[in-house]
Amino acid sequence: MPSVYPFRPAQYHGGVGDVSEMVAPPYDVLDTAGKVKLLDRNPRNVVAIDLPHTPAKELGPPAAYESAAALYRLWVAEGTLSRREPPAMFAYRQTFNDANGAQVRRSGMACTVEMVPFGPRAGGGILPHEETFSGPKADRMALMVATRAQLSPIFGLHADEKRLATALLGLVMAGRHADLHATTADGTLHEVWTVADDATIKAFRDALSGEDIFIADGHHRYNTGLTYLDGLEKEGKVAADHPARRCMMVLVGMSDPGLVIWPTHRVLGGMKDYSIDAFLKAAAPHVRVEPVAGGLPELGRALDTNTTLGDHRFGLYDFATRRAILAAPVDEDPLAARFPGKARAWRDLSVAFVQYCVVEQVCQGVLNGNQPVKWAFPHTIPEVEEIGRGGETGAGGGRGFAQLAVIVRPTPLQAVRDVSRANQLMPQKSTFFYPKLATGLFINPLE
Repeated sequence: MPSVYPFRPAQYHGGVGDVSEMVAPPYDVLDTAGKVKLLDRNPRNVVAIDLPHTPAKELGPPAAYESAAALYRLWVAEGTLSRREPPAMFAYRQTFNDANGAQVRRSGMACTVEMVPFGPRAGGGILPHEETFSGPKADRMALMVATRAQLSPIFGLHADEKRLATALLGLVMAGRHADLHATTADGTLHEVWTVADDATIKAFRDALSGEDIFIADGHHRYNTGLTYLDGLEKEGKVAADHPARRCMMVLVGMSDPGLVIWPTHRVLGGMKDYSIDAFLKAAAPHVRVEPVAGGLPELGRALDTNTTLGDHRFGLYDFATRRAILAAPVDEDPLAARFPGKARAWRDLSVAFVQYCVVEQVCQGVLNGNQPVKWAFPHTIPEVEEIGRGGETGAGGGRGFAQLAVIVRPTPLQAVRDVSRANQLMPQKSTFFYPKLATGLFINPLE
């Protein structure tokens, strides 16, 4: 594994107490209404800096980033944010309810990690698992250049097959009450224990020795950090111990029982020749189908329980006619001819089949004159329904947008591991590790 280090974050309330009014979800799941709601509760909420303009994930005007940077420096100067001393790591636990209402806990360690290029390397590397978009990287770069800070942690995974790191975190959290805590709007409790003693930090480093880090969430931000560091090096402004050489992460062991992956559905729109009948005709060589009685909730339940179409099944829902359909590839290895160099684990991904066959071949190629379709990426059936009604959510959408929903099952954790270790990338939006890490518990200054 790349080297891990304690660090000196800027924190609200000196890193102690309740910061529920100050933290926010990551910028990329928020829309304008969500941002306003957080700021109405407290105008010093971190979202004022982390989401300087909306819509998220697009490059905004330079003034937006300059304003965010000025606000960040004001908060540091007036003491709203203060840097801790000495450096520390931070045990971080999230308590939440799963899709069935059962309480779940997930734990990780916040630290900084040696900034190295993506890819395998001796002793462990940083491995991505998803492709990225250009818009979010441009936005995050403009914000990092302006603030000279990393505002939210990357979510990293490591194998932890012996459960050493997970057990160590349990000991830290069992020994005393959390130093810092927050409850976010989704009901998740975020608790933080400051870890400053050398023995525990060494034990955590030893537990991670030789392991890869898999990026679960934050690919765009890690890419941004690499580009930012490269720019400093070209300007000759980066010493060997410069903080930009390290990246703030929360590292969670894959053995943690609270590691939950949710699906990322697709809602498609903007297809000029689309109808559900035209889609089914064009898709017939590639897809076998089975109708489902009812609407989106019934389709979601059928996707979970009806195994007649196999493990690679997915759902289709037409918003105009309210027809619900279960579907699966006709062939056992349908992407083999187009992607012979990809690992079988990659070709078996439902999201890969959806992107390269359903969307690119059928929706774009046949129903939209080889032009790109419009996308939204919701994670739940209610969010799909809201987009279908014309709502704008953090996942996208808007009035008159939705034509076809593709409902997928969660990508298995083993597939994340297998595809990453094959040094290959899943299609965009293949995974959603729930819940997201909170932004505002730690800010990592890069100056």
